[in-house]
Amino acid sequence: MEKYQEVIIINVDSLTYAGNLENLASVMNDNRHLFIQGDICDKEIIEKIFQDYDVDYVVNFAAESHVDRSITNPDVFAQTNVIGTLNLLNAAKKAWLIGEDTYKEGVKFQQVSTDEVYGSLGSKGFFTETTPLDPHSPYSSSKASADLFVKAYADTYKLPVNITRCSNNYGPYQFPEKLIPLMINNCLNHKALPVYGDGMQIRDWLYVEDHCKAIDLVLSKGRAGEVYNVGGQNEMPNIAIVKNIINYVSKHVDGKVNEGLIKHITDRKGHDRRYGIDPKKIKDELGWKPETVFEDGIQLTIQWYLENKEWMSHITSGSYQQYYEQMYSNR
Repeated sequence: MEKYQEVIIINVDSLTYAGNLENLASVMNDNRHLFIQGDICDKEIIEKIFQDYDVDYVVNFAAESHVDRSITNPDVFAQTNVIGTLNLLNAAKKAWLIGEDTYKEGVKFQQVSTDEVYGSLGSKGFFTETTPLDPHSPYSSSKASADLFVKAYADTYKLPVNITRCSNNYGPYQFPEKLIPLMINNCLNHKALPVYGDGMQIRDWLYVEDHCKAIDLVLSKGRAGEVYNVGGQNEMPNIAIVKNIINYVSKHVDGKVNEGLIKHITDRKGHDRRYGIDPKKIKDELGWKPETVFEDGIQLTIQWYLENKEWMSHITSGSYQQYYEQMYSNR
């Protein structure tokens, strides 16, 4: 909305446990933003949106995304991530089709996916767009399944689509079941910092604004039918992330916070050891590259959570806190 003045964004969100209307405070009174509480699995709601509005783009961010939850309740992930995506595809196809394999000009369906669909890497090499899909968790399996449906609609029905597969995002507003906001929140509250196994699982970290810029580029300039990998080119073990946060909070906020808060817990089932993305394709074709180095991005992120403690207190109350205690306290 900052970049495009003549635009209406229809924001569909089912407001599950991770949903929070406070995140939309800055745009709720902007007439270019329309919020609709709805589930992408609800055919009636989705079809009505296409009937009521002249939709040009669908960008499917909607997903269940927490691996731990997918291990304990995979059915929900299959429903939202696969059936929900299929429902969006059907609604877009129905609304945009104007003839045999011919669609309204300037439309596109963009699927926001994950590097986890590729499985796990060894100590060398990177994921490319041609890396075979090899998901290891119910979460990544549901995302890979959704990606294949998107590809099938491009191949079978000629629907204009793109798929972006990104590395681990971090930044403001992230729900605190994810590693970075969880560690920040626990540091501030002197709670244990749960680290799976030895903490040497390596991830490629991407600042959320850089990811959104990549999505924007692919949406407007990406070749229809193509997959684009979006990586931050910043690989780091989880334990290093945790220690980085501890050091910052200890130095700038609370000197009592130290590495003694780290609690190594039983490793996650099927835990992938390393992810790493080669973003050469999106760089060469569209000119995208990550702009935010991790040293700057992590400071911006920590500072945001420090400045928004009330937001954090609201979102960490209730069911999340019960889930957190159940997942980590007895490991």
